[in-house]
Amino acid sequence: MIHLSIPVRQALGKLTLPVLILAAFGLMLVGKADALLADKARMALADALAPIFGAVAEPVAHVRDAVDNAERLLTIYADNARLREENDRLQRWQAVALALDAENTTLKDNLHWIPDASAAFITARVVADAGGVYARAVLLSAGPNHGITKGQIALDDRGLVGRVTELGARSARVLLLTDMNSRVPVILESSRARAMLVGTNGSRPRLMYWPEGMQPAEGERLVTSAEANAFPAGLPVGVVHYTSSNVPEVEPAARLDRLEIVRLFDYGLRGLLPPEAGVARPTDRKR
Repeated sequence: MIHLSIPVRQALGKLTLPVLILAAFGLMLVGKADALLADKARMALADALAPIFGAVAEPVAHVRDAVDNAERLLTIYADNARLREENDRLQRWQAVALALDAENTTLKDNLHWIPDASAAFITARVVADAGGVYARAVLLSAGPNHGITKGQIALDDRGLVGRVTELGARSARVLLLTDMNSRVPVILESSRARAMLVGTNGSRPRLMYWPEGMQPAEGERLVTSAEANAFPAGLPVGVVHYTSSNVPEVEPAARLDRLEIVRLFDYGLRGLLPPEAGVARPTDRKR
């Protein structure tokens, strides 16, 4: 074994970087001078290193798979804990719901309650989301002899969408509850206070005309009121949210931004119909 003195080792250490730089420049010059030779050398090096890379990649892949499996197990454990908690909570609510259902049945029997007849409905597909004299309306495709009438209530799978305002031989137009021409009488579900939901042409209608001293609460649910014979009572409308300027607006329960299928219910109500097509809106009269 050759033992080098400290000065020699220091000199060799100082020469390492310049030698590597010169070697790199030399390889670059060779590659420029003879591209074919450089390509062959590069591919020969790649062929030589490929088995090594393959041998190294296999255990790395196994380690990566093991880490992924461990993360999945931790996620499954957390999900199971959350699901057990939700299941316990749902079971408690189920017991409450069963007790309330039994109490409700007893009270109805004692009062000789006559339930409301189920409303007939027609299912239609949304084919357009604008047009006509309204800013917020959707056009429905319906076959001939569709049986749709003006004033029918439109709902999706979550809640109130609006009302039918215009009819054609094979189509119908629904005025959404967010349009400025829309007026929906509602009830605050917790306080039972009555109010009016007024469209603003924005994504959220505004809540107005509630009784004095009955301020709507943030997050309070709204359902339709049977006032003015316009809507049946109890249809889900949305949830109260306050703006930064402390104005109560309502986040609709229905997914108005991605309507595809709606159901048109005939409750036999024709009160407070929206304006006829062709009637100037307030913005039009100002022009």
